[in-house]
Amino acid sequence: MAKMSIKKGDTVKILSGKDRGKQGTVLHAYPAEGKIKVEGVAIVKKAVRPNQQNQTGGIVSQEAKIDASNAQLVCPKCGAATRVGHKQGEIDGHKTSIRVCKKCGAEF
Repeated sequence: MAKMSIKKGDTVKILSGKDRGKQGTVLHAYPAEGKIKVEGVAIVKKAVRPNQQNQTGGIVSQEAKIDASNAQLVCPKCGAATRVGHKQGEIDGHKTSIRVCKKCGAEF
């Protein structure tokens, strides 16, 4: 699996599927699977048994995982969905790879 450039907390735009065109915040990233959960996207209904936290049980709506290739990062500076570039930089004296917007060059 290729390295994902989408991280938890990023804003993404959905490129394909029933929620195409929607934007949302990444709730959870699964790099080993190449999948992400996005707030308000791919809502599914799931039957839940009663337990200590949920006394009543019943049917609950929640976000499902979607493939990371179906989402594109939205640049916080220019507001456009864009590809992600990488450049070498330093944070607290340590060399690291920094994600940058391909359109405007802003750092994520």
